[in-house]
Amino acid sequence: MNPLLEARDLVVRYGTRKVVDRLSLTVGAGEAVGLVGPSGCGKSTTARAVLRLLRPHAGSVRFAGVELTGLPERELRRLRPRFQPVFQDPYEALSPRRRVRDQIAEPLRVHGRWDGTDGPARVEELLELVGLAPVHGERLPHELSGGQCQRVALARALATRPELLVLDEPTSALDPSLRAGILNLLMDLQDTLGVGFLLISHDHAAVRHVCDRVLTMRDGKLLP
Repeated sequence: MNPLLEARDLVVRYGTRKVVDRLSLTVGAGEAVGLVGPSGCGKSTTARAVLRLLRPHAGSVRFAGVELTGLPERELRRLRPRFQPVFQDPYEALSPRRRVRDQIAEPLRVHGRWDGTDGPARVEELLELVGLAPVHGERLPHELSGGQCQRVALARALATRPELLVLDEPTSALDPSLRAGILNLLMDLQDTLGVGFLLISHDHAAVRHVCDRVLTMRDGKLLP
């Protein structure tokens, strides 16, 4: 079976330094793959490259058999609902001035999937899916805890029913008591939705708890 996400021989440079050095990885449909390593090893740059938020200097990224590396922006926009990011700091990822329910609805509006009848029901469904109550939808991000905000970020990422989430340190900004809740939620979402994950973290224990496979990165390369 072909992998859902396939990166081959990725190279990303900052100046003359190779931040990602001929890295290859795959994520299968419904699979949770961890990418771990110390700060500065190139994990987050790898996430941005596979999401096509930056162009690698060399190598290939394929999603569902489609080469993303040189794909025109119009065609890339059609694919983006199928693979979604979740970033480290939920407060930075969310607008401080917009209600939670409007931010969860935003991907549906952006990708032309919103309608006045089914849209609000989908937002309610997503709130419930990530363990939040309808009342949380009426609040602004600063009225929620960090853990609740990260649940909102997950709900927004799931709005378009993606096949893959790329999660870049999704628990590192949270207190230890909240991290376990988010990790357990990720496992529940994988079981319930069959969504695949590329989970990037410096926390080996957390990644082993959640993932089917764990890859270790250092100095821009995967360790054998």
